[in-house]
Amino acid sequence: MSKFPSSIQNLISEFNKLPGIGPKTSERLVFSLLKRDPEELSGFARALEGMKNSTNFCGICGNISEKNPCAICSDPKRDKTTICVVAEIFDLMAIENTREYNGVYHVLGGYLNPLEGVAPEDIKIRELVERLKKNSTKEIILALNPDLEGESTVIYLGKLLKPTNIKITRLARGLPMGSNLEYADEVTLSNALNGRGEI
Repeated sequence: MSKFPSSIQNLISEFNKLPGIGPKTSERLVFSLLKRDPEELSGFARALEGMKNSTNFCGICGNISEKNPCAICSDPKRDKTTICVVAEIFDLMAIENTREYNGVYHVLGGYLNPLEGVAPEDIKIRELVERLKKNSTKEIILALNPDLEGESTVIYLGKLLKPTNIKITRLARGLPMGSNLEYADEVTLSNALNGRGEI
């Protein structure tokens, strides 16, 4: 039996579903919200609803956007012949923050992970291959985390895309093994982008 009223327990359970948020953090978040005045809570609820109603995924690259295609894909100044492949949207944002890259992106939506049952058909690899058939791509940059899942995905994509004769590069080893792109500082990411090597 729950120690809290059902309305509070339900909200705690919803927060608990978010990645990286355990039961204690969920409780703290809910009780923090309870201390806010009703107008602030209404604004919070409107922001959540607005996010859900106003955003969608770009039909070209998979980035989150209020327009389809997204601002990056529709920007005529971007180099459409270079595609940077990332696992998640926050990796795309991390690379954009370096201001060193002027190509376009492809968001896979995760990594290959056979132990967790994530196979090639579970992430947007087929969409990448279809995209390459339609475009005159000259380079694919594999900007994936330097950990086991990232390495597995790089190896798989390298073998899959080799017959296309498109130049395939990866970020330089300026990123330490086991790190996450979203936590890398802009200088490290810039160096990794500029020092990328061909696979």
